[in-house]
Amino acid sequence: MTTPSLPERRLRHPVEVPLYAIMVALNLIIIAAIVTAASVLPFVPDSVRDSAWGVTIRSAFIALLLLMPALVIIRETQRASIRGGAVELSPTQFTEIYRTAEEFAGELGLRRRPVIYLANGNGTLNAFAAQAHGYDYVVLANELFANLYNNNREGLRFILGHELGHVRLHHTGLWYNLSIAYSARIPLLGPALSRLREYSCDRHGAHLCPTGVTGLIVLTAGRYVENDVDVDELLAQGRRLHGFWTGLAQLPMSHPFTVRRLEHLFRLGLLHKTQHQKPANVRG
Repeated sequence: MTTPSLPERRLRHPVEVPLYAIMVALNLIIIAAIVTAASVLPFVPDSVRDSAWGVTIRSAFIALLLLMPALVIIRETQRASIRGGAVELSPTQFTEIYRTAEEFAGELGLRRRPVIYLANGNGTLNAFAAQAHGYDYVVLANELFANLYNNNREGLRFILGHELGHVRLHHTGLWYNLSIAYSARIPLLGPALSRLREYSCDRHGAHLCPTGVTGLIVLTAGRYVENDVDVDELLAQGRRLHGFWTGLAQLPMSHPFTVRRLEHLFRLGLLHKTQHQKPANVRG
């Protein structure tokens, strides 16, 4: 059921929506420019129609016409591939995680329950949320799933909450992706919006599991050592992570530095340590 008490302002990065609005406006400008150029192309001299500019305009217009059907085909075939090559969680298949997903979906007020899949990640520590017609779903790579499932399920709950945040904020929606289909390809702007989405979904993960710090630590330090990392020192490292070169390195990236993500959540008071995690004065 819908939870009316969700702290909406704390669950979304304050810059995400304004930047998204700018990206939508830019997307409309790009589409208008393509349509305008294509409409006047038949009336220009042959030398212009047959030039590289003419070919580019025609190609862009054809791509615009094919954009929506192409995106639908990609989304549907991706879901079909996941269904055919991954394990679907159920009340009897990884029961605890399935129930956690149901609980989180209810707390977030999702109108339909996302399907959770466990897939072979071929060694990658990854998870993602996606949508097809009538379905939301989350895919957890088995390397990430198995390590956290066996060693620290709070971290797995954080990751799951993060991905469900993408669903709740409509990041996986067809119309959302169409609304920024062109502007998201603009260098620097597209990655900037992507990073803000990740910050927003981190807030969802921390809201649903405030003790899930290992979910980010495993993405930072890798498998097997997430419970041995000194959280206080890692947070201090995050506070020192600033400067020109750091900002420059971050610009083309779709995800913020994980150390910065961790420090951000602790600074907001959304994430905190558990008793078994190492304090700063303990050495391995």
